[in-house]
Amino acid sequence: MSDIKTKVIDEIKKIYDPEIPVNIYELGLIYKIEVDEKNKVNLDMTLTSPNCPVAESLPKEVENNIKKIEGVSEVKLNLVW
Repeated sequence: MSDIKTKVIDEIKKIYDPEIPVNIYELGLIYKIEVDEKNKVNLDMTLTSPNCPVAESLPKEVENNIKKIEGVSEVKLNLVW
């Protein structure tokens, strides 16, 4: 596993679902994390429900936190159901 991918996972583990006291990585909301040779992160995630109270803010929080990781060149977050 690449160093960037490990850092991405560590960062995602800091983000918790507001209704469940479990981080979104361990909760299974992250389906895919890929890092290409240019350190672009491609991430597939979902929410606990379409009516999730943080449906607007949670994906943005994930994307913004990953962008702060040193070495990450770009983040593409795909919200899937």
